[in-house]
Amino acid sequence: MILTEFDYVRPIGLDEALTLLSGTPGARVLAGGQSLLPGLRIGTEQARLLVDVRHLEELRGVTREGATLRVGALTTLAELAAHPLVLAEAPELAAAARANGDPQVRNLGTTGGNLAVTGRPTDLPVAAIAAGAVVELAGPDGVRTVSAEEFAATGAPAPDLITALLVPAGGPAAAFEKTADRASRYPLCAAAVRITPDGPRIAVTGATARALRLRGVEDRLRGGEFTTPAVLAAFRAEPRELFVPGRGTSAEYLGHLAGVLTARALARAAGATG
Repeated sequence: MILTEFDYVRPIGLDEALTLLSGTPGARVLAGGQSLLPGLRIGTEQARLLVDVRHLEELRGVTREGATLRVGALTTLAELAAHPLVLAEAPELAAAARANGDPQVRNLGTTGGNLAVTGRPTDLPVAAIAAGAVVELAGPDGVRTVSAEEFAATGAPAPDLITALLVPAGGPAAAFEKTADRASRYPLCAAAVRITPDGPRIAVTGATARALRLRGVEDRLRGGEFTTPAVLAAFRAEPRELFVPGRGTSAEYLGHLAGVLTARALARAAGATG
């Protein structure tokens, strides 16, 4: 299909971008464009104005600020997957970025764009939740942060713009596992874990209605060994309605798959510190 009619502007800085987004009903952010442009073509997305932020260097790159990694929203998935700081301090995030799509998608797709996708599961949100990350947003009222868990539930209210993902530096004891839908490469189910002194942090997506932290599973595994039987038993104790059937799969199957992937991720994370 042919793209619908819209206007296009390339702001010279973040302040101008925010002014355009807040002052134009129907304005949309153009970053990687991997979800927005196909959506505009098939009619699932609408825009009156595309605000192209791809050249704003202030929204790009990975830096360390004390005990936190600051990942600019325009950092590509390929950059995120290969960055030494991310590989060393947030390996679940690097692995999630690496699992996303194909090389062409990863070279264009951005961290902020992957977090902001709605209507289907993507890889970065579940890793961000397991890492205890927060999303930085800029808007007419200034800069604020929300937890990655809250952001997965609410998204970014217009006209706020994702500017960064702030990730606690946690070392190697973290991992990400995924079973992809063969047609789309989106997660049929994905699990991310981070082992902390307080116990494991566990999040899943694809098998659930949205990316979720599973505190019940965490509580059942706290203080014990992360064996596959123990992990699967912890998942069996979760309410079956937590897992959403679809794409030819049952809730029971998805709950089991989530347990298997979590067991693999916990074994990988525990082995990284051994």
